Amino acid sequence: MTRLDAVAAFADELLDVANIPDYPGAMNGVQVANRGDIERIVTAVDFSSAAIDGAIQAKARLILVHHGMFWGGAQTIVGPRYDRTRALIEHDIAVYSAHLPLDVHPQLGNNALMARVLSLEPSGGFASFQGRSIGLSGDAEMPTRLLADRAAEFSRSFGGTLIATPFENGRVTRKWGICTGAGADSSTLREAASRGLDTLIVGEGPHHTAVEAREHGIVVLYAGHYATETLGIRALGDAIAARFGTPSTFVDAPTGL
Repeated sequence: MTRLDAVAAFADELLDVANIPDYPGAMNGVQVANRGDIERIVTAVDFSSAAIDGAIQAKARLILVHHGMFWGGAQTIVGPRYDRTRALIEHDIAVYSAHLPLDVHPQLGNNALMARVLSLEPSGGFASFQGRSIGLSGDAEMPTRLLADRAAEFSRSFGGTLIATPFENGRVTRKWGICTGAGADSSTLREAASRGLDTLIVGEGPHHTAVEAREHGIVVLYAGHYATETLGIRALGDAIAARFGTPSTFVDAPTGL
């Protein structure tokens, strides 16, 4: 039998949670406690009813998520929010969330694993947030079409659809950047342009980023917010399972985004 405090301490240290800046709504770490016993865990990209149902079916006492319970800020506990809270308490299920600390991890992180999926070798950081690189960058000599096809295949496997800004046949990607999730915004595009990157791989971004990217000669591959962030949370679940012998199950609940 594994205890919640032991799992949380292991994850906190592994991900360096105390030292990674994040958005206020992230609230990394234990978000809901249980009585302490953990026999099985489930992982999910998002805290949701689907994640809770998956935990109940698996008889898991801990849900690990990338997007936690408090992204919308303080809200009254009524309606679906009440139903989710009640289900956690009735089934003695704890919740642990890891957002940017999971994105930046050099082995378990979403960006590192996404680079591996695409056969890209990182040589530096990308997408600065409060002085910290969240994403990765590197050099390549890869046809952009091949890179796009790999990203499309990956996205489809998790219910997504790759959207690519237009590019010519025969184009070659030589300097790339990756920032999973909501990785395309004006700041990342400015950073990419200033560093001479020619291709960005992200989860999603506003419409204007496609317009802005084209002005800079940058191709953006939008591979899906959900799909690009399935990697890290599954890897974290596997790391905890290996350390404590607690089986880990991924609850796949695609958002279509």
